Amino acid sequence: MEQYIEILGTIVGLIYLWQEYHASIHLWITSIIMPAIYLYVYYNAGLYADFGINIYYLIIALYGWMAWRYNFSIRGRKAESKQLSISHINGGSSIRLALLFAAAWALISYILIHFTNSTVPLTDAFTTALSIVGMYMLARKYIEQWCVWLVVDVASSALYIYKELYFTAALYALYAIIAIFGYRKWKQLMNNENS
Repeated sequence: MEQYIEILGTIVGLIYLWQEYHASIHLWITSIIMPAIYLYVYYNAGLYADFGINIYYLIIALYGWMAWRYNFSIRGRKAESKQLSISHINGGSSIRLALLFAAAWALISYILIHFTNSTVPLTDAFTTALSIVGMYMLARKYIEQWCVWLVVDVASSALYIYKELYFTAALYALYAIIAIFGYRKWKQLMNNENS
């Protein structure tokens, strides 16, 4: 049964990937379905940080929909344009997100080491902390989110092979390849938006 649920999650993940690649606002609907599936998969695999981040994914999916559709910001300000455009991250945001990553990695590692039976606490915490940053960057439509996802995807694929989640490992290996093409696609979309 668990393998069928993992396969379903992989199929939904492929749909999500196609939507993200094309910068489709509908990816946020898929972003609600996919975490619901993976909450079950990751809990049963003992990947507690990945389980926990899927709760965050559900919340950020709502924020992402608002940000993309209405150009809504976490600070509650709306920009003049109706929809959020693809852009580069600025220096201040980069520093804040790097600090967020470091703090999240340290905190999640501590929790996994001291309060769970995780066999891969540092790697699980690394991919989880970086995914928190990546999802926020996606919600803000920063093109550099693809670079973050490339690192997450490669590390996650190796982790899932180790945990014998082969369908999920294959999905993340595909994500890593698509991240390269996704960056190029978003660069093209960004240039089209700005011309």
